[in-house]
Amino acid sequence: MKSKFTLLLICAIASLHAEVKVFKNFTLIDGTGRGAATERAMVVNNGRIAWVGPVAQLATPSGAEVIDFQSKYVMPGMIGLHVHLGITEGLTQDAKFFTPENVEKNLKTYASYGVTSVVSMGTDKDSIFSIRDRQRATGRPGETRVFTAGQGFVFKGGYGGVPGINQGISSIAEVEPAVAAQAAKHVDLIKLWMDDHLGTQKKMPYEMSKAIIESAHKHHLRVAAHIFYLEDARHLVEYGVDGLAHSVRDKPVDRDLISSMKRHGTWQMAATLSREASMFTYAQTPSFLKDPFFICCVTPEVIDTLSSSEYHKKIASDPHFKHYPEYLRTAQENLKKLVDSNVRYGFGTDAGPPGRFPGYFEHWELELMVQAGLTPAQSIAAATRNGAQFLGANELGTLEKAKWADMIILDRNPLEDIKNTRAIHAVYIAGNRVK
Repeated sequence: MKSKFTLLLICAIASLHAEVKVFKNFTLIDGTGRGAATERAMVVNNGRIAWVGPVAQLATPSGAEVIDFQSKYVMPGMIGLHVHLGITEGLTQDAKFFTPENVEKNLKTYASYGVTSVVSMGTDKDSIFSIRDRQRATGRPGETRVFTAGQGFVFKGGYGGVPGINQGISSIAEVEPAVAAQAAKHVDLIKLWMDDHLGTQKKMPYEMSKAIIESAHKHHLRVAAHIFYLEDARHLVEYGVDGLAHSVRDKPVDRDLISSMKRHGTWQMAATLSREASMFTYAQTPSFLKDPFFICCVTPEVIDTLSSSEYHKKIASDPHFKHYPEYLRTAQENLKKLVDSNVRYGFGTDAGPPGRFPGYFEHWELELMVQAGLTPAQSIAAATRNGAQFLGANELGTLEKAKWADMIILDRNPLEDIKNTRAIHAVYIAGNRVK
């Protein structure tokens, strides 16, 4: 057995070789809801925040790397509670595209945009677990952190999922074994789809969704639901669903739903406003196709297609096209009403399928949330602290002592203009700069 002196010596040697960085002279937006604090400094030790406070009180550790962020703004990395990884190449979606290489590509793209954690919502192959587990072995990934719902639950022959990944269930008897199989893979949550795609496909029966929620809770797993209709949201909230993965879009949310969500602790975990905007924006050439912040991470072929009159006509020919702007407005109004009613809310885009671009859509989502009537501070809180709270990820979401140093360094103040989240100077995950 090692002596006490030997153990102390080992600890001392380890501390000498610890990776310590000091960031200083920045304005801090820490994600807690407090106002911006000027002239701040931070000490990061092996990826975690060891100290944060006024730069005048900084005691720089011997041998630390010192990085001066004079005139910069520092905020937590964003947490996207609703994305789909690895299922799209260009503008084509297919299960065959879900490979570790394609997932890693998506994660690096998210990281470059300052989205430092994502929840992949139910369209993952099992290879996702090795990526997630590798990340969690050290807590210091070189790309965006992954949470996964594994293979989400679709009513067989109904709406949702990706063919070849989501097989569908046809009876309540199949629910418990299917949930148990996901639990055995240690999914982070369970996803179900409750929708008929505007009356064109079969919808999951209510009793099946209730069985999924009850089974998931028995396995100590939270449940997120894809919904569209107010009536479906009412049922699922009463059954105990933990999060609504989209806004109600057919009608205004009413007092009954709001009261039920507050009583059950149900989150509006994602509003996916950018998803709604994407349903009609490509009927013409959107202005962001010329934005360097967008075009840096898409191919010229995608730009050419989205700019073509043939593609514009295809989008506009959708039989429901004229209703899509209405659905966005309803989603925005409902988000504002829920936030004003103190329903807990998060942040997500449904990015990943064709035309919903990882990283860029998260910044567009913030803009649409502010257009809906939220303040920049409320929108940033949704994308940082709130997301971590929904996940129970206590080491993420704010820039406070003992938490991972996942952060975005900005040239301009996002509290003054939410579009300033796009003025990215650098992104750090666990104290390491993203390349």
